[in-house]
Amino acid sequence: MRDNDQRNQREFDEKVVQVSRVSKKTKGGNKIGFSVLMVVGDRKGQVGVALGKAPDVLASIKKGVRRARKKMFTVPMDGTTIPFPIEVKHGAARIILNPAPRGSGVIAGGPVRAVVEAAGIRDISAKILGTNNKASNVYATFEALRQIRDIVELRGMTLKSVAEEERELKEKEKEMQREAKAKADADEKSKKAEKAEKKPAKKTAQKAESAKAEAPKAKKAAKAEEKAAPAEEKTEKKPAAKKSTKKEEKAADEKSE
Repeated sequence: MRDNDQRNQREFDEKVVQVSRVSKKTKGGNKIGFSVLMVVGDRKGQVGVALGKAPDVLASIKKGVRRARKKMFTVPMDGTTIPFPIEVKHGAARIILNPAPRGSGVIAGGPVRAVVEAAGIRDISAKILGTNNKASNVYATFEALRQIRDIVELRGMTLKSVAEEERELKEKEKEMQREAKAKADADEKSKKAEKAEKKPAKKTAQKAESAKAEAPKAKKAAKAEEKAAPAEEKTEKKPAAKKSTKKEEKAADEKSE
């Protein structure tokens, strides 16, 4: 028996929404007791709500859990949210439930949040427009989910499961990664082509720069050669002029004799 109780506790998520202390007039005096509002769900689409009454709080919680399990039903979900918006008025409570995009989370008050999270709905937007009584809002939320189930069954709607939605998201992520890789490869190829085009241009520019740098050196060398050439010519011409004068002097001396 203990093993079965432990398994049931592991499978279902139990939440205490409200604990009320009640009293009953009898011949012997006031009879005090407790009423506990319990929400039970497996976070996979099943949820149940019930009220447990007993003289002790623990006993009332056990009664509420037992009754809530009997009233459990499966909530139809489109992925991680509800398939369509719905508005329900139950007694003084008035609640609006709207589907929300993936990743937005549970946007709801305390009583509505307890029922929705126990059912396993991850993305939803809810608004409480009526009374602030927790019990009334819990029952209204439970009634709204039940009406969604009835409408889906009547219309025969086909909804996506969480596994299918996750598969689609994985496929989209893979496609995005492929596109990103293709873009990266194309960018690398274009960069390599640009580098290959720039290399010959750089070489020509370097040659032109080296030619410009060597031009003044060549000019200086040419000027130095030009300066050196006239000096050599002068040195060669001077001794020839002196020799001619000496011969002429000798010829003149011989004539005078």
